[in-house]
Amino acid sequence: MRAFFEETELPGSLREAIVTAYARLGEGQNEGEGDDGDGGGGDMTVAVRSSATAEDLPDLSFAGQQDTYLNIRGEDALLSAVRDCWASLWTDRAITYRDRAGIAHQDVALAVVVQKLAAADAAGVMFTIDPLGGPADRMVLNAAWGLGEAVVSGLVTPDTMYVDRGTLEITDRLTASKEVMTVPTDDGTREVAVPADRRDAPVLSDFEAVELARLGNRIEELYAEPRDVEWAREKGRFLILQARPITAAASTRPEVWNDSTGTDSLWTSANLGEAVPDVMTPATWSFVRQFMSEVMVGATLEGRPMYGNIGGRFYMNLSVTATLAAAFGQGRKFAQANELVFGRLPEGVEIPLLPASKLRVWRDTLGEAARVVSRIRANGKILSTFLEEAPARCEDLRARVGGAPDAKKLRELWDTEVGEYFRLCCHMLQAATRKDGDTLVKVRGTLHELVGEQDADLMTTGLGDEGQLASMGPLLGLERLARGEIDRDTYTRTYGHRGPHEFEISLARPAEDPQWIDRQLAALSSVQEDADARLQRQSEARAAAWERFAARHPNRVTAIRRTVDQWAASARLREAARTEVARVFWLLRDVVRRAGEVTGHGEDLFFLDTEEILVVLAGDERPLAAVPARRAAHELYRALPTYPTLIRGEFDPQTWAADPNRRADLYDAHATRPPSDTVSGSPASGGVVEGIARVVATVEEGETLRPGEILVTTVTNIGWTPLFTRISAIVTDVGANLSHASIVARELGIPAVVGCGNATTRIRTGQRIRVDGGHGTVEVLAEA
Repeated sequence: MRAFFEETELPGSLREAIVTAYARLGEGQNEGEGDDGDGGGGDMTVAVRSSATAEDLPDLSFAGQQDTYLNIRGEDALLSAVRDCWASLWTDRAITYRDRAGIAHQDVALAVVVQKLAAADAAGVMFTIDPLGGPADRMVLNAAWGLGEAVVSGLVTPDTMYVDRGTLEITDRLTASKEVMTVPTDDGTREVAVPADRRDAPVLSDFEAVELARLGNRIEELYAEPRDVEWAREKGRFLILQARPITAAASTRPEVWNDSTGTDSLWTSANLGEAVPDVMTPATWSFVRQFMSEVMVGATLEGRPMYGNIGGRFYMNLSVTATLAAAFGQGRKFAQANELVFGRLPEGVEIPLLPASKLRVWRDTLGEAARVVSRIRANGKILSTFLEEAPARCEDLRARVGGAPDAKKLRELWDTEVGEYFRLCCHMLQAATRKDGDTLVKVRGTLHELVGEQDADLMTTGLGDEGQLASMGPLLGLERLARGEIDRDTYTRTYGHRGPHEFEISLARPAEDPQWIDRQLAALSSVQEDADARLQRQSEARAAAWERFAARHPNRVTAIRRTVDQWAASARLREAARTEVARVFWLLRDVVRRAGEVTGHGEDLFFLDTEEILVVLAGDERPLAAVPARRAAHELYRALPTYPTLIRGEFDPQTWAADPNRRADLYDAHATRPPSDTVSGSPASGGVVEGIARVVATVEEGETLRPGEILVTTVTNIGWTPLFTRISAIVTDVGANLSHASIVARELGIPAVVGCGNATTRIRTGQRIRVDGGHGTVEVLAEA
């Protein structure tokens, strides 16, 4: 679109109107002010500034999103700058900002303002109230040398002065080292070094700061609201260039949620991002932290957590787990398991180990590990009984929580039963997860060597032959419901707690939506081949793979079959325990909702952690003071794109999101790695399919899938399972061989490539693509 502007001449009538107004501007200024160094008529030096219709909304500022051109002189240069100014409505930066803000592109238009350029020796910005939530009685002044562009673009750190709004006294002054300034040139502007004698000198005297503050008070009084004012100083006098509402002003500064700061670790959201794909509320994060502390050994090492919250999203610290593995001589085994669970690392990416000696790691973890092993053995003996009783027990607790008459009774119920039951569910999943946990790593490695990747994948499917995997349950149960084999209440009781957002307690469970089942049944009616048929075909292919294996390695069939069956039983056990953890998170949601009802604070309690909620239930409302800042943080992080799967070093989500050249798969604070134009990932399920791509961001958008299309998305979890019979292949940004998309795709015989990192940014809906699940490649064959 910008190219169209550049290639098109302005209409003659418009050129004439602009040139005429330019001449009049020069004449009027010269008549009113005498000789100011500019030529008369159409030879004045001007600024060409954008003014879009979406700027300065009540809660949003588009300042700086479109372009401004300074020091423009002459008719040809002016006409070119006007055209370029209009074109700047369509820069990558402006388009992305509108997308993030939810502003429709067709609803925005842009006007151009042409002003005489102030020959400023200093410039800056004044806020008539502190925009970052400081004391309400102070103004904030920023000042730097040269034209104001260096300040508003963030090119230079300006001086900062704080002025009392009432007394106009300067309460604080911070003089920065100002390295560069923007100056006019013959063909525009450029940045030059600030002379050494002015670099560390204050731009404004105390008298000038007070004079500016007095102007600020007058401007705020005129508009009857706080204002963000751009000013310039020319020949010793102040000029007001612009005054807009302070859309960023707030009484609350968003909290910073970022465990990557101060570390050089490699973080991954694979696996964890599948389970918890949302930006978490503080209540969810507190429960997730408790869950992880109950099930993981060595949750912190050398002061660094094994898991963390980066911009509200859940990440695993691979540096901690790799350091633990290395200390116990399990580095090679860890690498194999890491690839299965978290995916292949890109070429050149390594996991930095923590500076911890083996002796120190042993000292810090051996005692805990021994206690955990003992607990796992004890819990393993009662795991089957727990799984049988858990659904009814959780339902009973949910009913009692919902019926708690007041805060005191709800707090007692948490202290005596709910909190302990949550811990028990965590420990039972720990026991199920640790049972034969490394069997698949061993058997897959052996099978890859003996029969190759495709047959190895086939021989390790069919995990549901003796009782379906829980991840397949919602789909198979839906088909049974459609055939009349079960009723709606049975389906709701069994699967109503499983969904795409099952661990984010602020969001409703599927069973809370009365239209949930009807929508799924309606979508199922368009499927040409149901899951049972796909499973039967896959069963036949699996049997053929075992026959080929038996013919080539007859002496190993019995042992390998026994190991695969052992893995299958363990996998079913793990998934059954995981579904009870998902169910207990529904109970936790009920607790927080009921706490909001009995205290009168509603959804505010989702922005407190567990201990703070209990404090409020006890009658102390002080924790609620933190809610506005946490709400602001949650809204801020939710507005950003999903962060990279892999993060190395310190990562700032806002800075990354603003970079037009950002990578969606990897961020490395230590190296610049250009984005890849090719799409490839882990070969998760074999087969080659060509078809039309459908790129969707949420499972709700997935309802637009047409039968036979190829699903391209960031990540899937159990809530996506009912969509799998409608697709011919799946491609994901996040995932590994043991991810949800991989397991379900293999069970149904659907080609899958996972962990691509850039699939959703490189592939477009409507393109014809080829997915090779055996080699992990995706190729665009034709545009939409």
